[in-house]
Amino acid sequence: MLEIKNLSKSYVPGIKALDNVNVNIANGEIFAFIGHNGAGKTTAIKSIVGILSFEEGEILLDGVNIKNAPIEFKKMTAYIPDNPELYDNLTGIQYLNFIANIYKLDVEKRNDDIVKYSRDFEIYEDLGNLISSYSHGMKQKLALISAFIRHPKLLILDEPFVGLDPNATFKMKTLMKEMADAGSIIFFSTHVLEVAEKFCDHVAIIKKGKIMKIGTMNEVKGDKSLETVFMEMTDSE
Repeated sequence: MLEIKNLSKSYVPGIKALDNVNVNIANGEIFAFIGHNGAGKTTAIKSIVGILSFEEGEILLDGVNIKNAPIEFKKMTAYIPDNPELYDNLTGIQYLNFIANIYKLDVEKRNDDIVKYSRDFEIYEDLGNLISSYSHGMKQKLALISAFIRHPKLLILDEPFVGLDPNATFKMKTLMKEMADAGSIIFFSTHVLEVAEKFCDHVAIIKKGKIMKIGTMNEVKGDKSLETVFMEMTDSE
């Protein structure tokens, strides 16, 4: 389980980018985190994965506290930002093996997974090419593969559908569902509310650093569309 307890973060004294955020996500859940630009989504995500420090609160994954045991916590997580920074001077396969070596993945299992996921995302034939020659979409696919081969307990994605073609989007949703069925937590932010509504078990709406509404998809949207509820909650003052 991912537990976010009373999380607060400020960039400027007296102004909270995150204000007492509380979120619990059970193993096997697919969770959507939605809000306008500047609402606090990326700040929350970077706090969860240990990129940003925070003043108040706790973040735990299966009881492991990010502050007390950051290495152990990070071993269980994979994070893909909306614009992943890769090493352009490496080939695709060199990059995947570099990531696999950092996390000490079994060589035989990693090789099988690299073949599987690179074929799924249709870049198998390009793995020998330099990343500098990849399009944005190909770089996004490579970053996703580097996360999937780790089979993380917690997969966090910031705008994961940006730059992906329809086939890759469909395949990614299929793989995310398989990971959730195997017990992983899938946590992602998105502006594509229709996808979130159809795909996610749970959802949280954040505005100005505060969670406005959280729960199962049906609890949050009721008999309305997620888009309607989102607009009503984020446009009102």
